[in-house]
Amino acid sequence: MPHLRILRFLLCLCLSACWIGAVHAQKTPATGLPATVQAALQRAKVPPEALSVVVLPADGQAPRLAWQADVARNPASVMKLVTTYAALELLGPAFTWQTPVFIDGPVTDGVLRGNVVLQGVGDPKLVAERLWLMLRRLQGQGIRAIQGDIVLDRSAFTVPVRDAGEFDGEPWRPYNVAPDALLVNFNALTLDFIPDAAAGVAHVAFEPPLAAMQVPASVALAPQGTACGDWRAGLQADFAQPGRIVLAGSYPLACGEKLWSVAPAEPQRFGARAIAGMWQQLGGQLSGQVRDGALPQGLKPAFVSTSPSLAEVIRDINKFSNNVMAQQLLLTLGLQESGSGSLQSAHAALAQWWAAHGGSADELVMDNGAGLSREGRITAQALARLLLQAWESPVMPELLSSLPISGMDGTLRRRKGRAQGTAHLKTGTLRDVASIAGVVHGASGRRYVLVALINHPNAMAARTALDALVDWAWADRSAP
Repeated sequence: MPHLRILRFLLCLCLSACWIGAVHAQKTPATGLPATVQAALQRAKVPPEALSVVVLPADGQAPRLAWQADVARNPASVMKLVTTYAALELLGPAFTWQTPVFIDGPVTDGVLRGNVVLQGVGDPKLVAERLWLMLRRLQGQGIRAIQGDIVLDRSAFTVPVRDAGEFDGEPWRPYNVAPDALLVNFNALTLDFIPDAAAGVAHVAFEPPLAAMQVPASVALAPQGTACGDWRAGLQADFAQPGRIVLAGSYPLACGEKLWSVAPAEPQRFGARAIAGMWQQLGGQLSGQVRDGALPQGLKPAFVSTSPSLAEVIRDINKFSNNVMAQQLLLTLGLQESGSGSLQSAHAALAQWWAAHGGSADELVMDNGAGLSREGRITAQALARLLLQAWESPVMPELLSSLPISGMDGTLRRRKGRAQGTAHLKTGTLRDVASIAGVVHGASGRRYVLVALINHPNAMAARTALDALVDWAWADRSAP
């Protein structure tokens, strides 16, 4: 009931205020850090001042550890916790994206004399399988040939055109894909390398099918005995040419079959190529082209394609740290709250939600919602407070189940340590940034909110310090 939810929220704020007061009252010296954490930082040549940590019981009692808790730092992908928790509360776990398909013209004997219009609404998971189902459903309307165009209305989002390589100079990386109101398969192509020793080549398949896209059918095998190693570099791939992928190197037989997801050049044309390629693969005919355009007024959808629920979508975002899905989600908040899918409207919606949860403007600098940013900032104290509120929230089960489980899945599947299978944690990694945040289930049965942010040129080497911190929290030791 609404009044119970309000009371629960107010209680959580009171508990948060209590532990914040405890944080400010204590003066934790560097030696207050657990000995294992200090040792790992020292080995990585990272000073304690580059680390912010909060570890507190999920029942709202005083923190076990609070070190530089109010220093705003770049959280990298840990920022996705803010985006996904806000979305769960503002949109609801059962929220879905409804992509409508319109038929603009009469259908006679399997021929549509007019256009098909797909209206993008920001669906973050319109993957190849769902595109196939959408186009099969279009054929189920009795359409085998289109004497017209397939029109893509992408106007729901206002996204400035940017250089895909602006962030790190690697535009072919799928994590650099920009959001799009009609995002198809994350704007990413999966190359499948299948070695054939008898033929001396590795056959190359790819998904989804892309019209007017040249991909080599095969690549030469590397000399016999070549170790797998850095097989991607050995391919000498060139993704810079629009409509063409070049593989000038070779592929080691020792690798067996491998998959490689890449973002081809000219990303604004990816959706059109994928839709045209899939339609052709399904035996459909198209006399016109797949192009951008506006939805004509007065048309009613022939059908809609429904996405998985938000609860399912955030599992992909958090477990596998999918950046473009997180950006789609942030823009969706703006679209749903104000009717405008822009960063400005999204930031406004998030800022209002953040303030309602006791957050101040100087504790959070939100950029694109994914953490793939040099400008994003949050304090460990603010994020811990938010996670404490999430623990008391009705959407806690959905948020917690979306986080990687230490040593078991997602970005933590390779983690080793004493807390195997007992911690649900989001990881973050950028150049000069390593972070982790979530909930640790202690050996005693108590639960702890844990937030740790490292900003330093040697941050990657200090990941062992984050592992040591998780193990320390799990072991329920309050002393270093």
